[in-house]
Amino acid sequence: MTLKALCDHITNPKEAVLSKDHKLGPRLVCPEYSKSVQEVKTYPLLHQDRLFALCWNIDTHMNLYATMYPSPEDFCYHYNFSSGEKTQLHTHDYIELAYVVSGEFRQKILGKDIVFQEGELCLIDKNCLHQDYLVNQTATILFLGIANDMFAEIMDGNITAQKIVMFLQPALLQQKDLQQYLHFRPNDGAKKEIENCLCMLLKELYDNNVGSRYICKGLLMRTFHILGSMYEFSLSKEQRKTMNWLVFEEVSDYIRQHYASITIQDLVDNFHFQEDYFNRLIKNKTGLTYSAYVQQFRLNEAERLLTSSNKSVETIAETIGYHNKGYFYKIFQERFGMTPSQYRKKENFT
Repeated sequence: MTLKALCDHITNPKEAVLSKDHKLGPRLVCPEYSKSVQEVKTYPLLHQDRLFALCWNIDTHMNLYATMYPSPEDFCYHYNFSSGEKTQLHTHDYIELAYVVSGEFRQKILGKDIVFQEGELCLIDKNCLHQDYLVNQTATILFLGIANDMFAEIMDGNITAQKIVMFLQPALLQQKDLQQYLHFRPNDGAKKEIENCLCMLLKELYDNNVGSRYICKGLLMRTFHILGSMYEFSLSKEQRKTMNWLVFEEVSDYIRQHYASITIQDLVDNFHFQEDYFNRLIKNKTGLTYSAYVQQFRLNEAERLLTSSNKSVETIAETIGYHNKGYFYKIFQERFGMTPSQYRKKENFT
């Protein structure tokens, strides 16, 4: 079964209990009742259920059918809206990931109107003020509500691509007053991959069998891995500044740990940015080229080994990644104004 077919099934009024007065109705669709009130939606499930799915199915007759899983009972909430109607302005105390299964989806986020196309996702942090537009066209939207502790575990699990981890960990979890969102757009082949994963995830939440919560966590980890490796996301100017510093700190730490054998392709493979990005980033933060920056780490280590060990100069050169002794001598003299042996004698004498 495809993701669209599964969404159609669980929001089909013929397949569930259609209720206009279901107690969860206001949670699923809360029409705008005030332009000044800002609702805070709390996590709706028990602590042990750390993930839920909310599905909207909208038709051209301005009917919205909605349901949520896991749930104590199967139900389908029906709301007949006026085109252009909005939901109440709100925030969450949990993380929300919205996926456009079909059609398009329009939201106002932090005062800005944004249209999400089929196959795109929006990740909204727990303080980000937003509301949803209800328009007269068919669309299917899948929302995932992720409890904060589960999100933290996923971010800490080293499953997702580094560029998402570096941005989301500090931005979405630690800085509680920071309001923001990420808009993900798929690369080639991404839509099929993520829909297969989301379909399995939704089915697990729908069936809610023994062990489902563990399977769901794994599938959610896989979802974020796909987002990190097969999707692109755009950032505001301020977010880019934050992102660049976070990336630089992570890249710098990685180079420090792997300076002896590192190549720029290693950075591409680990951080999922193009090669030119690392050159620009390092130049911007240090004034050095990538090669000069790596060389700085290597020569710093050479200096330390010359003064703190009895290793030969040849061994030290090999240890820090230089297999050409003549080249090592050349760059060492350029930096310190003397050969490695002269430097060792001078430092030991003093």
